[in-house]
Amino acid sequence: MTNQQSFIEVQFPVSKMSKEAYKERKAGAGQTLTGLGKWWGRKPLILVRSALLGLLMPATDNPEKDREIFEKILTLDPDGLWERKNKPITVDVLYANSTPSEKQNYYTNNGTKPAWKPDISNDQKQELQKKVFARLSYDEKLRYCLRPEEVDQLSATSLPEINQYLGIQATNIQEIFQALGKKRFGDIPWIGDCFCGGGSIPFESARMGLNTFASDLNPIAMLLTWASLNLFSVSPSEAKELERFQKEVFNEADSIITEWGIEHNEEDMRGNSYLYCNEVKCPECGWKIPLAPSWVIGTKTKTVALLHPNENNGFDIEIKMNATNEEMKQAENGTVVDSNLDCPHCHKKTPITVLRKDRKNANNEMEYGLRLWEQEEFLPKPTDVFQERLYCIRYEDKNQKRIYVTPTKEDLKREEKVIQLLSERFKVWQVKGFIPNKKIEIGDKTVEPIRNRGWQYWHQLFNPRQLLVHGLLMENIEKKAKTQKEKAISLLGIGQIINFGSKLSPWQNDDSHISQQVFYNQALNTFYNYACRPYYGNKELFIMSIIKKFNNNESISSPSDARQVTRFCHIWITDPPYADAVNYHELSEFFLAWDEKMLPKIFPDWYTDSKRALAVQGTGENFKHSMIEIYRNLANHMPDDGMQIVMFTHQDVAVWADLSLILWSAGLRVTAAWNIATETESAGLKSGNYVKGTVLLVLRKLVSNETAYLDELYPQIEQEVKNQIDSMRNLDDKEEPNFYDPDYLLAAYAASLKILTSYKKIEDINVQYELTRTKKKGEESPIEKIIYQAVKIAYDYLIPPGFDTYSWKMLTPEERFYLKSLDMEKDGVNQLSAYQELARGFGVVEYSDFLASKKANEARLKTPTEMGMKGIDGDQPFSSSLLRHIFAAIHQAIKEEDPAKGKNWLKTEVTGYWGNRNQIQILLGYISSFSSHSKMTHWHQEAETARILQELVKNDSV
Repeated sequence: MTNQQSFIEVQFPVSKMSKEAYKERKAGAGQTLTGLGKWWGRKPLILVRSALLGLLMPATDNPEKDREIFEKILTLDPDGLWERKNKPITVDVLYANSTPSEKQNYYTNNGTKPAWKPDISNDQKQELQKKVFARLSYDEKLRYCLRPEEVDQLSATSLPEINQYLGIQATNIQEIFQALGKKRFGDIPWIGDCFCGGGSIPFESARMGLNTFASDLNPIAMLLTWASLNLFSVSPSEAKELERFQKEVFNEADSIITEWGIEHNEEDMRGNSYLYCNEVKCPECGWKIPLAPSWVIGTKTKTVALLHPNENNGFDIEIKMNATNEEMKQAENGTVVDSNLDCPHCHKKTPITVLRKDRKNANNEMEYGLRLWEQEEFLPKPTDVFQERLYCIRYEDKNQKRIYVTPTKEDLKREEKVIQLLSERFKVWQVKGFIPNKKIEIGDKTVEPIRNRGWQYWHQLFNPRQLLVHGLLMENIEKKAKTQKEKAISLLGIGQIINFGSKLSPWQNDDSHISQQVFYNQALNTFYNYACRPYYGNKELFIMSIIKKFNNNESISSPSDARQVTRFCHIWITDPPYADAVNYHELSEFFLAWDEKMLPKIFPDWYTDSKRALAVQGTGENFKHSMIEIYRNLANHMPDDGMQIVMFTHQDVAVWADLSLILWSAGLRVTAAWNIATETESAGLKSGNYVKGTVLLVLRKLVSNETAYLDELYPQIEQEVKNQIDSMRNLDDKEEPNFYDPDYLLAAYAASLKILTSYKKIEDINVQYELTRTKKKGEESPIEKIIYQAVKIAYDYLIPPGFDTYSWKMLTPEERFYLKSLDMEKDGVNQLSAYQELARGFGVVEYSDFLASKKANEARLKTPTEMGMKGIDGDQPFSSSLLRHIFAAIHQAIKEEDPAKGKNWLKTEVTGYWGNRNQIQILLGYISSFSSHSKMTHWHQEAETARILQELVKNDSV
């Protein structure tokens, strides 16, 4: 047993981890655990694996070699990336990255496109692939690589070197983790997670050969986690048997549906998608209006729904394929616009809230006006505001040819038969749990279907066709599933089906999908029109391909309150719902409504309640005390040399301050913190919001009994910040930088908390008071002040080249943000979160206008030419700054093709030009440094203009 520092307490490859996490996120449904079922905010598996290795691997006095070995184990090194390469580099890319002699030896080029010479062998082509691959940047290499989790073995050259350096004898990656665990703790360690959610942490822990304890208050989370541990460890023969069972269950129900004749038409074509819409009565003209925000059904097939007035004060809906351009344009205009009914008959608009009869009572509280559906109802009453209507069917023939049609009389008779078949089974199925009968408990998210449609029972989120086919499948599962794994995998399949098969499933009108998932975001969204899958459209969702991922070591998984955990673990890695807007307990009730009768048959000791009252969620005094109780319990259930990682969403200093107080109060001290950007294109940038990277906060037990005063801490914090930055700079790879300014700033956060939490008590800070008091807007707590002071130290220490301390401090926060961002951009940093982190640190709120691109992993600043003269001398702080006027001068010089015009702009528009001349030269000199930078080609013209302007200003005279 040892208290030696772990690798993650000294360094962590944040840049590579961010890139690997992004690649895993981009895999979408191809991620390992997403196939088991929906959970919100699963952490990337590579992030978990790297965190585990970082905790188990000791830090030595050779940090460069430590990092090399760490990256070899995770296949982040050049050999590992080559092992992961599974896609060939195209000839065009090979040619562009070849040397002149290679171009001459390997290619013919007739001036249009390079091609291999006829006598080049496959071995020679492979040799050039390897040479060119080695020249690519890390980002470029990843385009051709599998994810680390998809590679089973380490390279033959890496393993001996790893063993020798670590002093172990391992034959695979699992044995490396086990050996490191034994060296640190004396045995294979137990890894615990009491907020296991979708199971990323327990799964990756088990896959690395470690003992695993997993718990969560939520039984749906536990079902997913149990499945990840117990299904991905089955033998190939058992996996094959499970797949055979799933197919048998699904196909038998399919034969019944075929016999019923509810999905096949007279030409033996089968329904591929059913599109439904709501219909309301316009209060102005009394006509019945079908609702949809757009009547475009398929953009590729140019399919639209055309509304035609009929004699019954309503509209017939014609489905037309191969519509004209005019019809396509017309169909883009729906009958719902900005939450208003836009009546196509009287052309008057009515707010949907008026249709629902929502109103405020005498206490100024909102009361919702829709009639609430009763438990036995699965259709609206004729008097209800919202009626439901089938308006389009997409049929598919045996050759998979698809056509969209207007429902015929025979189709509507099939709809009536569906209702009849469901009515005959409804009560029995509800009693047996084949369809839900549970009432929706009102909450922040669960109020939406109640308020918007009057649905107050979970089954009312599904139409009769969905209830009938889902219920039939559940009945068949009940008959045929015998083993625990058969029942569990069936329940997971049902979960996947209902996530894509309810009245909350939107239709995507690009012809590519049957329907979209309910939980494309973290809410229960009601739609005016929606898609319904036919039964056979659920086959891929229900039948899961189970591939053995690991041999399971000891593992324990069951639902429980984190405050009541009694399992002793060497390491705890948790992702608590701190400052998290996801209402897991509410959203998971969507699934629990279907699972509650079968779950106890699979797991007799489990409860089937979402435990809302106990859910640790949000902020506030009670929440903070619950968190203290939980983490004190975890600290008490780990050895003195045990460690923890708390993952949380990086938001602002206040979140850090509160979480630090919680963990400090629980008897834990911070030893390191690293921020991993996991952004994807869906992250985006909204006013006042930031992309939320994942912070790994590394913790040990607090063993000190010392007391300190705040004034004693500041010199220690300053020294720790500088030491941390110096250490990171010394470790950094100059060719492929791992750390950028946002990482150094985060290191300042961690440095301040390392010093603060190393003491038992700080005389000037009343922890209990800080945890319970309500802060006024804009008020900073003592912890926040400490963090801000540390960040200020870091900013003063991280001055871009070309500036001295005085000239840097003369700049506004917006100017410093822009220049530091530019300094970061030249290093090839294009993560949106990196720019946002700098903005957060400089206290700059409005900065979106600085960015030419706000896409994830494509973010960059505007050049002076792209800025033009827009906003100059406006009401924003940057608008009248010296740097903004310099950009305007560069723009003028380029536009007029005369640098003198730029100099004249500065002389006439900059107040105090002569007094600011030295600062102007410094700024122009900095910009001119990008004139030949390979990663700043879009700045070359501006940078060269800045160089000329600098000379003109330097030689200017009165």
